[in-house]
Amino acid sequence: MALSDFLRSQFIEIIEWTDDSRDTLAYRWPDEDREIKRGAKLVVRESQVVQFVYLGQYGDLFGPGTHTLTTDNIPILTRLQGWKYGFESPFKADVYYVITRTFTGNKWGTSNPVMMRDQDFGIVRVRAFGTYDFRIVEPAKFLKEVAGTDHHFRLDEFVDVMRSRLVSAFSEAIATARIPVLDVAARYSELGEALLPVLNPILRGKYGLELTAFVVENVSVPPEVEAAIDKRSSMAAVGNLNDYVKFQMAQGMAEGGAGVGGVGAEMAVGFAIAKEMMSQVGGTLAQGTPAVPGAPVAVPQPAPAGGGLPEVLTPAAVAEALGVTEADVIASLEAGDLKGRRIGSQWRITRAALNEFLQ
Repeated sequence: MALSDFLRSQFIEIIEWTDDSRDTLAYRWPDEDREIKRGAKLVVRESQVVQFVYLGQYGDLFGPGTHTLTTDNIPILTRLQGWKYGFESPFKADVYYVITRTFTGNKWGTSNPVMMRDQDFGIVRVRAFGTYDFRIVEPAKFLKEVAGTDHHFRLDEFVDVMRSRLVSAFSEAIATARIPVLDVAARYSELGEALLPVLNPILRGKYGLELTAFVVENVSVPPEVEAAIDKRSSMAAVGNLNDYVKFQMAQGMAEGGAGVGGVGAEMAVGFAIAKEMMSQVGGTLAQGTPAVPGAPVAVPQPAPAGGGLPEVLTPAAVAEALGVTEADVIASLEAGDLKGRRIGSQWRITRAALNEFLQ
């Protein structure tokens, strides 16, 4: 081998790389300790950019096309090298090919629940997963924060590295957006579109990435929150609460008196009867009038504030008026001699029924 051929083999004259893997994000061009000569050709294809790194510092960035490396088109590297009047000698630098196409169908998900503050349920633990599409928009920041010095950074490594970071960005975004849990669990497509403007500034600023699509496929909440959501849905479906209560009372009466439903129905019916009895219009018992044979006996019950005696009396009040024990009154009620209404375990007697009993 001639000396000129040997020297030529020590210098890099053409730099190019063809990506045939479809899963490569960044690739460091192998220089094998050779130096790049002045006037070398740099070939950058579509969906590629080339980032020069000199002694750990990021230099010039080249887009698609064929470039001749001279002092004029590598100003940053010229400044870093300290060439005041241009360079004639070969130089060394790391050359990274970064892929800028969109990588689609990548999965994301929360391994642990995300804590978020909800206006309806307070602090809620939320799990979520879905898919996203992304591309690299700031190669230098991406190499620094994500790929590092890896000579061949692939998509599977990226997914492992970015899963927790993306979930962290998702947590920040959903907290900033203040989207209620009820909306998160019901409007997945709109949620993904709404989160894009919030997620992208975070990912671009931290990692040099941009999401082109963010899809939320499922959001799950703890069982107690699901139960609360179901109750709200049921209440909304019922509509008129008064009609719903009447329906429950009718069901309880149809099923019989046994059980809580039956007791509740009996009490509701009893209260309705008592209300109807109190609303009846009746004559007031005379107070202070001398007793006349055959006339109704006036019950010495304290007069209400509006004047007159109440329409409905208790067994104790009737016993006091008749001068007997309360047990005697209840015995007459149970025998049917004195007419009254039983509501639960309590008896109520109208004044009309007491007058009829005494006649």
